[in-house]
Amino acid sequence: MSNLKSLLSRVMQQSDDLVIVFDYCDAKGSVSRRVVSPYRFLGDTHFLGLCLTREEPRQFQLSRCQNIRVDLAMNYVMPVVFSQQSAVA
Repeated sequence: MSNLKSLLSRVMQQSDDLVIVFDYCDAKGSVSRRVVSPYRFLGDTHFLGLCLTREEPRQFQLSRCQNIRVDLAMNYVMPVVFSQQSAVA
């Protein structure tokens, strides 16, 4: 988890240039692909970020984030729409 927090901290410091892309499993077990510009931690287990997929600020639980990668913010325009073929089942 500390590696994830370090990665998020780096992206937060470069928020104009970087975003994170990840699969998120919600409380009901539904998985969705998200593109997020993270901007602060909420304690040790959550972070707050602008979700470009949902077009609003969202809170994310670190343990529910999977397949995280950093990408250039300039590659995305809000809202980010993923096709059915790229959606996570």
